[in-house]
Amino acid sequence: MLEKESDPVSAFELDALRKHPDPGPVTMLNLLKFRDESLDGTGTGREAYDRYAAVAVKLIRERGGNVLWVGSVDHPALHEGGDVDWDMAQLVFYPSREAFIDMVTSSEYIEANRHRSNGTEKHAIVACTTSYSSTLPSD
Repeated sequence: MLEKESDPVSAFELDALRKHPDPGPVTMLNLLKFRDESLDGTGTGREAYDRYAAVAVKLIRERGGNVLWVGSVDHPALHEGGDVDWDMAQLVFYPSREAFIDMVTSSEYIEANRHRSNGTEKHAIVACTTSYSSTLPSD
């Protein structure tokens, strides 16, 4: 199988991130749909993504960020149009949009990104500014 070829940096909306007026913290909402098989033939899409995530989490932490929450997407609870076919959702905190940009343009990220690309059928990352936050209830 062939790996998906693309410029991993060009997919990001770097200009929009740079031009955003709020220089403060940002939380990225990630929505992911995994391939059944990785495009490079090295296992499932989820396994390929996990190889990417092992590097990405280290890079996130090095820039003062943190993975806040990861969960499986079970089903839509409200659907008023648009795509709702996702396998996983994640919330990832960064101290600034610049920290995120620094990460996704680093050579280490670009090298690891091939695993993400080969493992995901689709992946959306939405930059969010916090309006309200509360801790999750304990189990």
